[in-house]
Amino acid sequence: MTTMTETSARFREFKMPDVGEGLTEAEILKWFVQPGDTVTDGQVVCEVETAKAAVELPIPFDGVVHELRFPEGTTVDVGEVIIAVDVAPGSGDAPAAAEPVREPVAPAAVPEAEPEAPKGRQPVLVGYGVAETSTRRRARKGAEIPGPAAAAIQAEMNGHGAKAPESRPLAKPPVRKLAKDLGIDLAAVVPTGEGGVITREDVHAAAAPAPAEAPVRAEEAPAVPGPAAAVPAAGRETRIPVKGVRKAIAQAMVGSAFTAPHVTEFVTVDVTRTMKLVAELKEDKDMAGVRVNPLLIIAKALLVAIRRNPGINAAWDEANQEIVQKHYVNLGIAAATPRGLIVPNIKDAHDKALPQLAEALGELVSTAREGRTSPAAMAGGTVTITNVGVFGVDTGTPILNPGESAILAVGAIKLQPWVHKGKVKPRQVTTLALSFDHRLVDGELGSKVLADVAAILEQPKRLITWG
Repeated sequence: MTTMTETSARFREFKMPDVGEGLTEAEILKWFVQPGDTVTDGQVVCEVETAKAAVELPIPFDGVVHELRFPEGTTVDVGEVIIAVDVAPGSGDAPAAAEPVREPVAPAAVPEAEPEAPKGRQPVLVGYGVAETSTRRRARKGAEIPGPAAAAIQAEMNGHGAKAPESRPLAKPPVRKLAKDLGIDLAAVVPTGEGGVITREDVHAAAAPAPAEAPVRAEEAPAVPGPAAAVPAAGRETRIPVKGVRKAIAQAMVGSAFTAPHVTEFVTVDVTRTMKLVAELKEDKDMAGVRVNPLLIIAKALLVAIRRNPGINAAWDEANQEIVQKHYVNLGIAAATPRGLIVPNIKDAHDKALPQLAEALGELVSTAREGRTSPAAMAGGTVTITNVGVFGVDTGTPILNPGESAILAVGAIKLQPWVHKGKVKPRQVTTLALSFDHRLVDGELGSKVLADVAAILEQPKRLITWG
């Protein structure tokens, strides 16, 4: 099945594709075009969020946008038409397009008629066949009804002064994030945008401290210490819907924690020589243009340890009751993003020399921070590193990434008193924690891997002698 259909020689429709691996739906985060805009083949028209990542969707043909079928914030099933394009503008009269989906309007006070369930086979996942079912979108609470219906509801409200029922405040995703970062409850913000939409200025105004000449009365004072603006006026709790990437992470972690028997081992190691090596590599012309940091050496150390102890690079196949030994390493790097923790991986990391590994690591991290990680980049990982040290944390007991057998947590590198050559000296020290699946990794194998990583970080020359 393709992601576009041809309604006539003039109009073509673009369907929500399966942008992941067997995903059934995606939420439209943002439209980059509106009805009347000209689009070209390959131009990104919207951003959607699946259970794995946020993905930009390009249009596969040229033309003029005729209609956007769903507003921002709507969860759409794979296979549903999301945009119609006039591929032959000016060739004749065309049916009126829906109203531009620019801002959400009032909540749908009028019940939306459910479309009649079509009979027969309906497409589900692009490239995954069909199913005997009906396809219907799920709109977010408070989302508008696109097209003339939304305009009619808005006009009726404006003309008759009808009061909208209480619902989720109207705001764009960036504004919601700003409010979350500032600790502002959107329900307490007075909107000034068109159609009752909360703007960035509204959020900043709500975050501003109250004027000194207007003190808060005792009965209106917040129940907890802190600025009045930081306490939601509508209550002391804020409920955040769990969906998209965050929902998928939660489900995966629960499944991993209660399926694989976790064992975690720890070791504290003197990494002073590793830190000196990092400093030297930063000045090396062969490493010019790539980012060199301790994580690079730790990643290389883990790859060498896996080569020496290949049994750690495996997976448990519950259905077939088999241990699947991997002869390649797709090295996962846990990355914190605005949408939650994701674990993209470096494909075939075991084959990469240090400069190539540094380049791949830098690209992986920057892509994740920009929110551009694709679902394919997060699939197929074999072993993961999570660097909790960047938050000043000494160590942790990491949960396995589903389908993997081991994860290495790296703690903060700190200057500490350490016995070196028989004397107590200040040395750069860190703590490593290795969690592994005890069904296929016993204590001996896990201990050997962790000890090898620690030995390399203590004496980085082992990267050469062991590698």
